[in-house]
Amino acid sequence: MNNIAELKPLLLANTKPKIVITTHHKPDADALGSSLGLYNFLLQLNITSQVITPTDYGVFLNWMPGEKTVINFEEETELATQMVADADFIFCLDFNALKRINLLGDLVAKSLAKKVMIDHHLEPENFDDYRLWTSKASSTCELIYWFIQTLQFEHLVNKEIASCLYAGIMTDTASFKHGSTTPTTHRVAAELLEKGAESNLIFENIYDHYSENRTRFIGFCLNERMQILREYKTVIILVSAEDLEKYNIIVGDSEGLVNYGLSIEGIKFSILVVDRTSARKMSFRAKGNFPANEFARKYFNGGGHFSAAGGESKDTLENIEIKLKDAIKEYAAYLK
Repeated sequence: MNNIAELKPLLLANTKPKIVITTHHKPDADALGSSLGLYNFLLQLNITSQVITPTDYGVFLNWMPGEKTVINFEEETELATQMVADADFIFCLDFNALKRINLLGDLVAKSLAKKVMIDHHLEPENFDDYRLWTSKASSTCELIYWFIQTLQFEHLVNKEIASCLYAGIMTDTASFKHGSTTPTTHRVAAELLEKGAESNLIFENIYDHYSENRTRFIGFCLNERMQILREYKTVIILVSAEDLEKYNIIVGDSEGLVNYGLSIEGIKFSILVVDRTSARKMSFRAKGNFPANEFARKYFNGGGHFSAAGGESKDTLENIEIKLKDAIKEYAAYLK
């Protein structure tokens, strides 16, 4: 594995490299924020890059500087495929397994470009040539700032870069509540504020721009779809495809729903299952010593952080509910 600091002369070579930046499917604020933070940083070096997302993402991210330049692989497959094939460098942000970028993963694997992984998820695959990785970072946006520091270009960080990176740090730490929030995280956030990020506006852009449908959907889910297993200090929320259709739910509208379970006193484990028709997508959030990533990996082909993980299943919601309740019993020692 090459030292990521060795990228500096390669990026500044007389012949400007062709750079593609990509991130995981259904990008959240950390995924898109790190991608556009890097995109805007490279612009400061007079390097043109292209952000390619495997799928679409929530409209609450449309405010990010540079967002209008993003290519959605599913909508512009031919163009994106050619760019990946022609790239000199592919920056892989906020994911460490190629399956996380869907069909784009095969193209990245085949590309002759040098791959650069910048990520904070556990158990990275070895598909990269350069890596900045630690599970101790709060977010990939924090790591992008570390990358800029490593290259000794902090002075180039402007409001556009700072805003993108602050958004990812803020959301991945749940507004600095998670245990991954360190003194370094706060120092990075403070520097980003000094460089122009406006925390109140970023918060409003992300959290205060939801539709009426989404607000009513959240209320419906909490009232009609949430089960509380007091004995196991667990919440399960099961959302059907019909529920999504009834409230005209769009990408990003279920963001954060899983966290409501943990806001209930005494609850240590919260599970959200959403029927996306092609598959049932799952989110797991935990407190204390409950290994959400291990649970997701063991039962639902998933993984992620220790306290925040995801998974999926092709089974029915009814069967998933049964499997979840059986699995929770096996992990009862963590929950009682």
